[in-house]
Amino acid sequence: MDKIKDYLMECKERLLPYLSGKSLAYSIIDILIIAFIIYNVFAFLKKHRCARLIKYIVAVIFVVIILSAGFFPLKMTSYVAKYFLLLILICFVVLFNQELRRYLWKLSSPKEAKELYTTSYDVSDEELHHTIEEIVHATINMAKKDVGALMLIVPNDIPPNIIESGTKLDSKLSSSLIECLFNTKAPLHDGAVVIRENKIVAAGCFLPLTQNPDIDKELGTRHRAAIGITEQSDVMAIIVSEETGVISVAIRGELERFFDAKALTDRLEQIYGLKVATQTKENRFIRRHR
Repeated sequence: MDKIKDYLMECKERLLPYLSGKSLAYSIIDILIIAFIIYNVFAFLKKHRCARLIKYIVAVIFVVIILSAGFFPLKMTSYVAKYFLLLILICFVVLFNQELRRYLWKLSSPKEAKELYTTSYDVSDEELHHTIEEIVHATINMAKKDVGALMLIVPNDIPPNIIESGTKLDSKLSSSLIECLFNTKAPLHDGAVVIRENKIVAAGCFLPLTQNPDIDKELGTRHRAAIGITEQSDVMAIIVSEETGVISVAIRGELERFFDAKALTDRLEQIYGLKVATQTKENRFIRRHR
């Protein structure tokens, strides 16, 4: 007990110089920064269903603080404990490498997410309207025939490995070409078609599947791939279910279902910057849960 009291008194003497004038302001900022980091780490773990891991981390940190404070005459253990937090950080990176890579990709994107609808194109608005008509026409036709499809509308950039995983086409877009690519007898029908401006950049591309455990179990690989790529990149994914013919749209990891021609045209016009995004949260909720 005496050792603990002496330690607390020593801490008090060390803290006193930091509790006056500018030192107090810097101390508050320091505490807020650490609190912000801890909050975001725990929020990240909670989001990825790691509640049990949070308990273990808190317990380990508590033990590390006790050991590194020198309460016990365990020199080697105290020395190792001081660097144990570094080991926890390394484990964190190893365990969540996919999620961290996703966030780093977003940070390295040349455009902010809010600029998704303000991309400038090298083609006229009339050509973009025609492109949208062709995409909608092909999508509705495939939905009527229960032909599965997955298309990515790419306003900005996308990881190059996505393009390299498929077959580069760089062909002018048309509804007939889209339908041919997703014909069940076509060699590229299982992958995704990547569209930028009025061109089909590549077809048969493989996409990362979402790791979100809350996704409806009834959703198939196409829907999971669409959610996965939109979690990582600022793109829009259009999905046609081959079982039901339902048209869905994924943006920023959120899936909205039961689109018709008008709703799909409206969303594409927003993505291409031809129309202001005015859809309310209530409308999105209704379509997502309809």
